[in-house]
Amino acid sequence: MKRSIKNYLRLLWQSVLFWSLAMGFFSIFRYYGIDEEEGIYMIQEYRGYTGTIRALMGFSSIGILIGFVYATIDLLFDKYASNKISLVYNLIIRTIFYFITTVIIFTIIMDIFSDIYNLNLDTNRGWWKENKSFWATILYIVMVSFVFSFIKIATEKFGRGVFIKMLLGKYKSPQEEKRIFMFLDLKDSTTIAEKLGHFKYSQFIQDCFYDLNTVVPKHEAEIYQYVGDEAVLSWPYKKGLANNNCVSLFFAFQQKKQSKANYYQEKYGMIPEFKAGLHGGKLMVTEVGVIKKEIAYHGDVINTSARIQAECNNHKVKLLISEELLHDLSISSNLSATFLGSVLLKGKQKEVNIHTIKKAL
Repeated sequence: MKRSIKNYLRLLWQSVLFWSLAMGFFSIFRYYGIDEEEGIYMIQEYRGYTGTIRALMGFSSIGILIGFVYATIDLLFDKYASNKISLVYNLIIRTIFYFITTVIIFTIIMDIFSDIYNLNLDTNRGWWKENKSFWATILYIVMVSFVFSFIKIATEKFGRGVFIKMLLGKYKSPQEEKRIFMFLDLKDSTTIAEKLGHFKYSQFIQDCFYDLNTVVPKHEAEIYQYVGDEAVLSWPYKKGLANNNCVSLFFAFQQKKQSKANYYQEKYGMIPEFKAGLHGGKLMVTEVGVIKKEIAYHGDVINTSARIQAECNNHKVKLLISEELLHDLSISSNLSATFLGSVLLKGKQKEVNIHTIKKAL
């Protein structure tokens, strides 16, 4: 619950800041110096710097309300509708909600400023239908919304902070980073695929990864890639260690699946089980591709993480972690770590000590 509130507050302040600045800039573009244009007459209240300041305050107030309302709408849609309706219907319904709330916000702000500055602004029912200034503002909001959506999609694609670094060209040349990787794989995937058939199996994987995405933001993780029935997650090293994020995510995902056990049982006749391997260390990160740009990680950390996950079946456990990473974690009292021995992973010349971590009942 606390993490959900934290994520909402982060989305809220970003949305409020973006829209207050966007609408503030619009007021400057729209009103600054307009009374000096030849052939344009402005009433006294809108002339000079005083009028510009009033417009700036009014539109910034609109931006704050728009940011608050849009962030709330996005949160509700992402939580309750994003996996239930198509993208087209999602966009259409969101747009309708955006438009209705925008009309309401403009009406409220216009009423307030009419009272404060004794302006005779028309806010009667349907005022917006023939108001050209309102439609000009709506067109601006639509264009700015595309910018905001682009930034949001790019941030979700590459992860928070990575998009900005890409814009600045940080990864044009390989950079060394210290990260934690988790390879998360569906247990008995071949058997499940044969039982369900390819269509229902795809729905099964889709549901699993949708549930995974509900817990990923709460544990500061970034999804590096999906490979069939496997997901590869990563954290900057300190973020992965904080609050045991890299371990807690796995148990949160398990809990999420158990909370939907009836749904999975009724729809697929089984409850999915995943196994995971964790390891961390230094590796190289760089931007690759021209037609389709991606961030790629190169180094032994990824290979070791994948091979640790492959050992889960041999040891009949769901979660394995390297001793090197375990030593940097602060295991809480509700978790217990068990040493399983040293294994010579495929392709490695040096043995790696591995542990399993279980949650106390």
